[in-house]
Amino acid sequence: MPVLVVPTVPVGSLAARPQPTLTAGDDVLLRPWDLGDARAVMDAYQDSEIQRWHVRRADSLAEAEDWIAGWQGGWVTESGAHWAVVDSESDVLLGRAAVKGLEFADGTAEVAYWTVPVARGRGVCPRAVEAMASWAFEVAGFHRLDLEHAMGNTASCRVAEKTGFGVEGVRRSAWLQTDGRHDVHVHARLRSEG
Repeated sequence: MPVLVVPTVPVGSLAARPQPTLTAGDDVLLRPWDLGDARAVMDAYQDSEIQRWHVRRADSLAEAEDWIAGWQGGWVTESGAHWAVVDSESDVLLGRAAVKGLEFADGTAEVAYWTVPVARGRGVCPRAVEAMASWAFEVAGFHRLDLEHAMGNTASCRVAEKTGFGVEGVRRSAWLQTDGRHDVHVHARLRSEG
């Protein structure tokens, strides 16, 4: 069946080039994941806040390596763009930033992120999300980025607000987490909003 609209983002436009490294201020980089990051990912997923809001933990290096391989493969299959957020000098892992659920026809994607405890409260996450959103709009050509978080995750809401993701509403009882069902706060940002 023929599609009657031209895709907002050309299919193949990501996989045709290497995944870029993005700058998020003088001291933070977003770089493609490496299997050598597995220990740091496993350690990050021992954090109670990451476990609480992402509903996962890594129990072995092999499991963390599998996740990383999946994140790397997202670029090749054009299903997601996942970055390690690292200190630009030491390459120490500070967090993760991703655009996933890529819809090329509509030009939409979802934003995901977390930071390790030592990186929290330093503006790392907002800078990473801003760098990633700028890339998604200006380079990749996406039209809309969605950002959702559990209503109780006030830190994630602050990141959304600081990076210009306007509130659009609430999805009631949308996510099951370890402590029960949560309402989800819906934010979005359009390319026309910068």
